[in-house]
Amino acid sequence: MKLQQVPARQGALWVRQGFSLFFRFPLPFSALFTSFLLGCLLLSTLPWIGPLLSLAAVPLVNLGFMIAGRDAQENSSGSTPTVFIQPLQQTAPQRRAIIQLGLVYAVAVLGIVTLAVWVYGGSMVALQEALANDQTTQEQMRSLVQDPRLFWGNIVLLSLTSVLSIPFWHAPALTHWGMQPAGKALFFSSVACWRNKAAYLVYGLTWVAVGILFMVLATLVFRLSGQSKLVALSIIPAALMFITAFYASLYATYTDCFSEGSTASPSNGNEPHA
Repeated sequence: MKLQQVPARQGALWVRQGFSLFFRFPLPFSALFTSFLLGCLLLSTLPWIGPLLSLAAVPLVNLGFMIAGRDAQENSSGSTPTVFIQPLQQTAPQRRAIIQLGLVYAVAVLGIVTLAVWVYGGSMVALQEALANDQTTQEQMRSLVQDPRLFWGNIVLLSLTSVLSIPFWHAPALTHWGMQPAGKALFFSSVACWRNKAAYLVYGLTWVAVGILFMVLATLVFRLSGQSKLVALSIIPAALMFITAFYASLYATYTDCFSEGSTASPSNGNEPHA
């Protein structure tokens, strides 16, 4: 696999490609996302081991959506939920690598959550209890929301989970199509994200812009029609569509950052090989 560098504007194209695949195959991609949610719901019913399995399955789920993205580009029909088990039907080294990625991801997330809980210092629990209590006053709520421990706990949680996504962004695909061991896949995923950081910045900002634009347009349309209460109701289906389109865009981010050496586009010869 040959690592490629793309211009910053490619980040916006990834978002567009995600929506393009979703609108071409809305039912198959929606079925995949629904299967993912149902799987998480079923695992959550298992004490202790269920949440751990849900975390460990994240790299496998991301790879499944990448496989679905490839199938959508190459075939005229969408994929079925079997894409989530295809990586486990490959060779023993590939299967071992994706399982290792899942275990490492689960341990890393547990470590991040543990650190964030320590930083919260009980502020999050107090806020949740206040929200569930009908007798909580606005002054009490304001005091809880302004607790600095809540702010810094959120900063720790969001920043560390964002950092964790970097090595795991391409790693599942590199183990599946590049047949790389887990450690090597994590390394080259990090290198690819760093070299294309401008594109990923545009990618993230474009998703934020899409969400803001939807909220502005929905608020404007429903208020003009005298149905302001429908704004909140429209958020859920829109969020599900945006998240599904995001997963549909993952394959585009991979194919633009990596290519087979024999088919790579002309370059300056300095690109590292994964």
